[in-house]
Amino acid sequence: MAETIQADMGANVWKILVKQGDRVENEEPLMILEAMKMEIPILAEESGTVVALRVAEGDSVAPGQALVDFETD
Repeated sequence: MAETIQADMGANVWKILVKQGDRVENEEPLMILEAMKMEIPILAEESGTVVALRVAEGDSVAPGQALVDFETD
């Protein structure tokens, strides 16, 4: 099943830790957002494979914006 992870808040994409095609486990960090000097890890909600990254490092994201698409097991 395909799933999209969205931003919970407005932030900047500080670091992307995965790439398209990577296998991820449940609660594995996918990227780190930065807001007000705080680092916010974005975690996989289930095990699966990264299908697409919807953002790049340095991008600003809005609440509800799609960050990562992945196919769950």
